[in-house]
Amino acid sequence: MERSDAIITLSHVNAGYPGAVILRDVSFDIMRGEIFILLGGSGCGKSTILKHMIGLNPVLSGRLAIDGLEWGPKTRAQLTRRIGVMYQSGALFGSMTCLENVMLPLEEFSKLKRRERVERGMGLLKSVELGDAADKMPSEISGGMRKRVAIARAMALDPEVVFLDEPSAGLDPVTSYALDELILRLRAERGMTFVVVTHELPSIFKIADRAAMFDKARGGMVALGSPKALKAGSDDPFVRSFFNRGEVHG
Repeated sequence: MERSDAIITLSHVNAGYPGAVILRDVSFDIMRGEIFILLGGSGCGKSTILKHMIGLNPVLSGRLAIDGLEWGPKTRAQLTRRIGVMYQSGALFGSMTCLENVMLPLEEFSKLKRRERVERGMGLLKSVELGDAADKMPSEISGGMRKRVAIARAMALDPEVVFLDEPSAGLDPVTSYALDELILRLRAERGMTFVVVTHELPSIFKIADRAAMFDKARGGMVALGSPKALKAGSDDPFVRSFFNRGEVHG
């Protein structure tokens, strides 16, 4: 049974695709209001776990639940409204303005009148400091701004959990730092849980409460805890190497 303060529970999950198990026997809880990182090298399975969490693919075995509900035909509509997703590229529709992109989930899943949708969409854009970009097309703004619009869209339905897939990918350090600050502020203001896929160490140490680390070679989770604790205290050479990369030892 999951802990009462857990918003997401994985219990003995085998992750992958039919005929291809990528991760075996994965178990962990994500707490309400936590910023939780999924990390590891390329092809380790972190994106596969993410796809299971957001309902794109069913787990091969085991239990994955969001607030006690497992993904399935009977829960899909309910769970879809309780999560938000920012995909790696932002995945904004190029033929829509920034405001129209943010309003899209409201048009699909809410009964709000247009005036109310516009008001909420503008509020969300302002919350990510892009109120003046409402009428701009995605092609007219920077990559970092597109990521912010995508985060605003992910929050449109006031979800309990927001999933961010490589939010800092392709961004310069200054823009990445500002995005980390935004995530921390949104968590503080809205109390949302964030699940983030990333391998960027500065972001990991800045925003993460805890992290789960996966290893492709061993086909499973190899570490779970706060990044600082894993860096300082792990006895696993793979984990130590990951968290200490780039350091110079003399």
